[in-house]
Amino acid sequence: MKWRRMPVGPIQANAYFLINGDQCLVFDPGGEGNKINQYIKEKGLTPLAILLTHAHFDHIGALDEVREKWDIPVYLHQNEKNWLTDASLNGSGMLRGIEVTAKPADHLIEGDGELNIGPFHLETLFTPGHSPGSVSYYVKDADLVISGDVLFQGGIGRTDLIGGDQETLLTSIHEKLLTLPEHTLVLSGHGPETDVRTEQDQNPFLNGFSL
Repeated sequence: MKWRRMPVGPIQANAYFLINGDQCLVFDPGGEGNKINQYIKEKGLTPLAILLTHAHFDHIGALDEVREKWDIPVYLHQNEKNWLTDASLNGSGMLRGIEVTAKPADHLIEGDGELNIGPFHLETLFTPGHSPGSVSYYVKDADLVISGDVLFQGGIGRTDLIGGDQETLLTSIHEKLLTLPEHTLVLSGHGPETDVRTEQDQNPFLNGFSL
């Protein structure tokens, strides 16, 4: 199994492709739908679904363009089921002249659990704090977790947007992400990848935290 990171959109949010043979999953198509669709076409891939870590505008900007091109379903946590259609919730309403909306998700994630899509087997980890419906996708077969804006290399997600809460975020990170195997790659919503061990040892926002 392979993965590919593609920074897209005005804030360079990371879209990801998880690839197994000639099939793939698309995560967080935040912008530049033509670029995403062209990559899928050039690689001869068949996308099976779009999975959203959360519904902030910089992670959903090309959602409908990609879903309609390939006629594939969208997964999102139920706590943000209204965010795709509401610019005031997904944050784009704060930007002058830019409102990002999309059609509702096809499947709503309720919390921790298993998700099987074609040959892909994922664990959904409910990791709120950056947003009320943030989900991290753990792929044991590939030793990686796609964490969205929950955890970054040397940082954590902001908590000053709607539904954000720092204590909740830190609890999510410590209980759901730092408990994964130390070698697990962390694929974040912005910036480079990291791994669980590095963030346990070096992330200044996590040192000294206690439940």
